[in-house]
Amino acid sequence: MSASTSSWGNRLYRGELSYDFIGKQKRWYTISGALLLISVLSLGIFGLNFSQDFRGGAQFNVKSATLTTDEAKTAVGDIVKDPTVQTQTTLGERHIVVKTTPLSVDDQAKIRAVLAKDAKVDANTVTVQAVSGSWGKQITNKAVTGLIVFVILVMAYLAIFYEWKMALSAIVALLHDLVITAGIYALVGFEVSPATVIGFLTILGYSLYDTVVVFDKVRENTKGLGTTKTDQSYTQAANLAVNQTLIRSLNTSLIALLPVAALLFAGILAGGAGVLQDLALALLVGIAVGTYSSIFIATPLLADLKEREPDMRQAKRRASKAQADAAARAERVPLQDDRLSTVPSTGEADRADVPRGPRNQPVRDRDRNRNRPSGKKR
Repeated sequence: MSASTSSWGNRLYRGELSYDFIGKQKRWYTISGALLLISVLSLGIFGLNFSQDFRGGAQFNVKSATLTTDEAKTAVGDIVKDPTVQTQTTLGERHIVVKTTPLSVDDQAKIRAVLAKDAKVDANTVTVQAVSGSWGKQITNKAVTGLIVFVILVMAYLAIFYEWKMALSAIVALLHDLVITAGIYALVGFEVSPATVIGFLTILGYSLYDTVVVFDKVRENTKGLGTTKTDQSYTQAANLAVNQTLIRSLNTSLIALLPVAALLFAGILAGGAGVLQDLALALLVGIAVGTYSSIFIATPLLADLKEREPDMRQAKRRASKAQADAAARAERVPLQDDRLSTVPSTGEADRADVPRGPRNQPVRDRDRNRNRPSGKKR
């Protein structure tokens, strides 16, 4: 970390520099609401692009250094509708992979023949693999079950060791992350594979980890806030906690995103390393959204819930009164100083509001010699 960044982080931690994250919660709610609306519409209109592991079908693989994806798609498109064609590189050898819907034995034989002809290889070298959609459905059902159990356990943990309002805020932020991530997949058309499901489950832990780090600092700053007289409201204490953990959150996210981006880049260079790409893509989107929600959604929502409590409302009134008194004192002091320092030199000496000092009288000769000892006068 550079010296300037370290100094900036120290000033944030000490409260010398502060960004009003909590006070602008309506702005963040509006942004998140728009993102959620776009995500829900994308899921409803476009839907998720599930991979063949969920849909089922047939997968053909032919080794060729000259056959292009367009040529393969045109040849297979005469037999089956909308095939998916991509290239893969395995051990330095280029392969054409064609994925289709479930086919009969005769259709499989026809596709093997046309691929072998265009690739100028023997038909026996074209491999075909039937994929059942039942395995993908089992993965989905287990993932949904794991998600439900995970949410219940996390809410119980946060409610016991923190409080139920923190648990509710954390779960809302978590659902916010999942919906937006799924909406991005639907909008862009990313393929959802079993590796993507694994990435989604990994997002859950990371998103909650970042949120709990902020909440722990919030709890530390607000300890005894409603029972002791203080000039700080819950919103101000929570906003200080976000500023104090901001550098940590950004550093953690950056360190997590760098290997994920490298993994995604390696998958692209590997040419068809689908598992790497699917896993890295889900993590990349989820980590970025999770970092955003822990700062701009979870903590502002927690502050809104806590400010409804009677003790916190009273603390807020005390804080507002203290701020008003401080502002009034700051306004009065400069006015007095200006009035004292701008006394006119002429024409205003008799004004009642101008402070006066003792007036020096002229000294007469007899007064000058009154207290002298007897003797010769000077």
